[in-house]
Amino acid sequence: MARNGTGLVAILRGVTPDEVAGIGAALVAAGVDAVEVPLNSPDPFTSVERLATSLGDECLVGAGTVVDVADVARAADAGARIVVAPNTDQAVIAAALDAGMRPYPGVATPTEAFAAVAAGARHLKLFPADAVGIGGMKAWRAVLPPDVELLPVGGVDGTNLAAWAAAGAGGAGLGTALYRPGDAAEQVGERARVLRGAWAEGRNAP
Repeated sequence: MARNGTGLVAILRGVTPDEVAGIGAALVAAGVDAVEVPLNSPDPFTSVERLATSLGDECLVGAGTVVDVADVARAADAGARIVVAPNTDQAVIAAALDAGMRPYPGVATPTEAFAAVAAGARHLKLFPADAVGIGGMKAWRAVLPPDVELLPVGGVDGTNLAAWAAAGAGGAGLGTALYRPGDAAEQVGERARVLRGAWAEGRNAP
């Protein structure tokens, strides 16, 4: 995990098991801190398992778009360490915690954020981030417990990643700005290096 937060999370929606290890290796080499395979990808649990086997000691490996408790158990069996959801479901949060994994529930309002915190989550996915906005995140930050991490996802790319980092985001989820189905590992790695530079620039801003 990145110092002082989760850091950059690569969202590999649509990735296949045959390509996931190579893409994951390119991402880790570029400085990405976590790799998430959404469950609406082809054979996602096989991809999670292959990532966990090849890169589990070098980055956080997780399952995304987890909206069912049964899938939490399947993700744990595959070696996932984080569970990312588009929504706030207290049962999913509890199941992830019980399995020794870290939940990242999706929140779009302060009410959802506080409900997720009450359920035990300490890492909140601001989704969709472009709707919440940087100003919204700052307002939430002022009232949420200080140990709760906020990670914008949705609309985060090279044009605004540094600004999110400078505003206090503990990490960010990067989807199509980083990976699209069919992209070669080299392409993904190069995008990751550029985005990692923007993140570092924002984190080091005065």
